Amino acid sequence: MFGTSLALAFSLSMDSFAAALSRGACSRRPGLPEAMRVGMAFGVAQCAMPLIGWAVGIAFASLVEAVDHWIAFGLLLAVGGAMIRNAILDSEEDEESDCGPVRSGRSEWLALLTTAVATSIDAAAVGAGLAMVDVDMVTTAALIGAVTFAVAFGGVLIGRAAGSRLGRWAELAGGLVLIGIGAKILFEHTIG
Repeated sequence: MFGTSLALAFSLSMDSFAAALSRGACSRRPGLPEAMRVGMAFGVAQCAMPLIGWAVGIAFASLVEAVDHWIAFGLLLAVGGAMIRNAILDSEEDEESDCGPVRSGRSEWLALLTTAVATSIDAAAVGAGLAMVDVDMVTTAALIGAVTFAVAFGGVLIGRAAGSRLGRWAELAGGLVLIGIGAKILFEHTIG
């Protein structure tokens, strides 16, 4: 189960990685303090959102017990499919990145927190799906947060050199892994 949780953590962290690469590419000085700040924001959001989704899923678990594996598969398929679609659509757009206006102070923090929450919405859907299967959600959420912190931290540091190009491939891979995890859950509950 640890391997599945780790794969899930890396998959969910890929959109944060893409956003961190972009922040690193757009930042004037993407050093350790900026990487730490971005890593913490993304890590905390990615840790909290699956717990919120899981709590909602638990609240309705008795209503959907007979089809829980289909719901988990459907949610993971939808989130993974959206990640793949975003990666493909981004690759069709112009390669030049527009970093937008340079922000500072409170507006910079607000932009960072908004991005962290936006990139973790899919983790809430995954958490709701995980409420339907036997998983240690606290450990899984902590692993998701830790992996996301590390991935976002590294993303900022390499963002200046790699830019957003690498982020599209990471998001594509993350989407494929989420679909694979959903298929594994469906297989285990229907055939296995």
